[in-house]
Amino acid sequence: MKRILARISYDGSGFKGYQKQPDARSVQQEMERALAKIHKETSWRSTSSGRTDAGVHALRQPVHFDTTLDIPEARWARALNSVLPKDIFVHECREVDSSFHARYDAVGKEYLYRMTCGEDYSVFKRHFEHQLREIPDRRLMQQAAGYMLGTHNFSSLSSPRTAVVDKVRTMYAIDVLKEGNSWTLRFVGSGFLYQMVRVMTGTLLEVGFRHRRPDTIPEMIAFEKRSAAGKTAPGEGLYLSQVFYEEAALQKHLKTIKKP
Repeated sequence: MKRILARISYDGSGFKGYQKQPDARSVQQEMERALAKIHKETSWRSTSSGRTDAGVHALRQPVHFDTTLDIPEARWARALNSVLPKDIFVHECREVDSSFHARYDAVGKEYLYRMTCGEDYSVFKRHFEHQLREIPDRRLMQQAAGYMLGTHNFSSLSSPRTAVVDKVRTMYAIDVLKEGNSWTLRFVGSGFLYQMVRVMTGTLLEVGFRHRRPDTIPEMIAFEKRSAAGKTAPGEGLYLSQVFYEEAALQKHLKTIKKP
């Protein structure tokens, strides 16, 4: 038995999220259907680095699975892509140690939240970007983001609808990037709670639109109640960008990312 790590991208607009559900289409369902077909079985289990909500996208989401087949490492991506739907794509596959776990071995993750600001609504962007007619104050948003950096209990900035008890996470970088009317919020952290990036985005936008001051963020975090933070931003602008399994790779990324 070999363990294979795949890195996949998907257009989340056609899914009810990553996790398999009984009455809705999911990324996990399609991945496991493809794996079952290749293995000539009725089902085949896989494990991802985490779950994404309905409408959320991924650029390089890790998924591991075990296999009894002798398919060469270099051919796995082509084999999977031949049976996967067009809104999922496997970029690469490699063999990993049998003890590797796509979720529990992660030391850091990066999410991107994409927006257009100051443009008319576009039906062609509705599944991939959060569209805002007005332009928020980028300087205020970056200032507020600075207060979210470091190690905190992020109960205020995540959904209470979770079984996770430990809400402490470390944020390494939060950048507000702008190129014309295209905006990208970049979040790099040790891990993320349910809807955490979307709540942080909604809160930063409230600061950008001057509905709250940047210096109120520490008090909001200390309150540890979801009601203290801003609205949850829509899922369509969110992308899981990458997951890190080595501390050295995470630190290298933090040193090389373009600063705002």
